Amino acid sequence: MTDLQMSLIGAAGVFVAGVFAYNKWQEHKAKKSVERAFASEHDDVLLRPGDIVRNEPTLDIKPAAPAADAPAHAPAPVSIPVPAAAASAPVAAPAAARADDIPVAPPAPVAAPVELITPAAELATSLVDPLIDVLIPLALEAPVRGDKILPILHTLRHVGNKPVHFIGLHVNGDWEPIVHGGVYTKLQAGVQMASRTTALNELEYSELVTRLRAVADDIGAEPEIPDMIEVMGESRTLHRFVAGHDAQLGVNLMSYGAPWSIATLIGALEKQGFDVRPDGRYIMPDGDGGQLFTLTTNVTLGADTTSRLTLLLDVPCVAPARDGFGAMLACAKALVGRLDAVIVDDSDQPLTDQALSEINSQVLDFYQEMEAADIAAGSTRAMRLFS
Repeated sequence: MTDLQMSLIGAAGVFVAGVFAYNKWQEHKAKKSVERAFASEHDDVLLRPGDIVRNEPTLDIKPAAPAADAPAHAPAPVSIPVPAAAASAPVAAPAAARADDIPVAPPAPVAAPVELITPAAELATSLVDPLIDVLIPLALEAPVRGDKILPILHTLRHVGNKPVHFIGLHVNGDWEPIVHGGVYTKLQAGVQMASRTTALNELEYSELVTRLRAVADDIGAEPEIPDMIEVMGESRTLHRFVAGHDAQLGVNLMSYGAPWSIATLIGALEKQGFDVRPDGRYIMPDGDGGQLFTLTTNVTLGADTTSRLTLLLDVPCVAPARDGFGAMLACAKALVGRLDAVIVDDSDQPLTDQALSEINSQVLDFYQEMEAADIAAGSTRAMRLFS
């Protein structure tokens, strides 16, 4: 057999194998279409697209105005000074937030100036937030049930340390977190663009896109992926804001005499209202399940004594209405009398009322900056970003 004959036989074999593979792929594709068309749910006939209410709500997101510059540094007595305003541009909503599918409730009638929003829609907006999340619409081939898609969606909960959430447009016209028993005509995914530690990066976003496409294929949806370059720019801008407002403010108590016994100290702190945790943390509760500020003994968990306590306020995580700094300062002054102590700075110099008043003014300026950026201290947005 000549070389020419061998070549022709080989080429013919490759051609036949290619035709066979193509036919198998077409058969698989047709099978998937049939499976989707004839799902096991018997009452899907009630979910014809023509029968679904489609009053889809929208929200006009406006970029926050640049915040006014705060003082560059807090007075020397502050253990952790309140930082200056971030030098970056104001936080803006991502490109996907301009789509028609932004998950918010429709505005109230003109006669009622207060905007109405259902609890489900409010929760949906807190989970997939156009200001701090990359929004990715998922167009569905047909209405889907929450029961069927939840197990698949739960396979994509995080990329890196950034949470991923999904919400759906219910047949009643409201966006809501996807639940068992719900029927949805559209879906929306959201991944948080920044955390206290990092911004969403290229590797995380690429992982999200790859995994989201697989999820979308399993549920019969088509994702609308925002441009990576634009997303990365918005993520870095948001992270600059978070880094520039990551303020923890502390005051110290120093013993006038002998060090305090930890056993005795625990009793005094409990009487003052602190929740003493098994891991050695001391938490001042806010009365609603959260915390106002914390206290540390500045020694290891097994130590017997300490001569210094530090009260610490996580400023962006406490709403201005709770007056976290005022409550922390009042607690410190109460402990002064209870423990025979003095309030000092990091250099063990007593803090005067004037210095404390100046610090309080800076805290108020800090709150105004966060409010101007539409990320109010203590809000759901702030708690997500600064958790």
